[in-house]
Amino acid sequence: MKRTRLGAFLFGMGLTGMIDGIVFHQLLQWHSTYMWTTRHNQIVSDGLLHVITTAFMVAGTSVLWLDDTPNKTFRNRSFWGALLFGGGIFNLFEGVMDHHVLQIHHVRPGPLQAEYDIAFDLVACCLVILGIALSRMHRLTTE
Repeated sequence: MKRTRLGAFLFGMGLTGMIDGIVFHQLLQWHSTYMWTTRHNQIVSDGLLHVITTAFMVAGTSVLWLDDTPNKTFRNRSFWGALLFGGGIFNLFEGVMDHHVLQIHHVRPGPLQAEYDIAFDLVACCLVILGIALSRMHRLTTE
């Protein structure tokens, strides 16, 4: 079960980072990973983000592939809890560091910039809380 949680955690970090890059960077084009440079370097910084998130997904998939836990169904609350927890941790860390501390980009620069950044952080906190709740529910039903 520990491998399930670790693999799902890593996969969740990668998946959430990948969704962030696809939605906010590519589709909406609100920002790049590093905004204070040329457009070429912004695209390179986004590419580096995708390399990192893909590495998390490959690592998570590898751990899950080698997992010997008998209950490998999508109903496994431990899996979903760890996946959401990993995604929330990734976004919370990325949000606090990139948006607030380093200020290398904001969710949506311009009017209401702080509100977008805080909303991003709140969604990340909700993912963390939901992940913890699902993991605890799993433990209560298996004890």
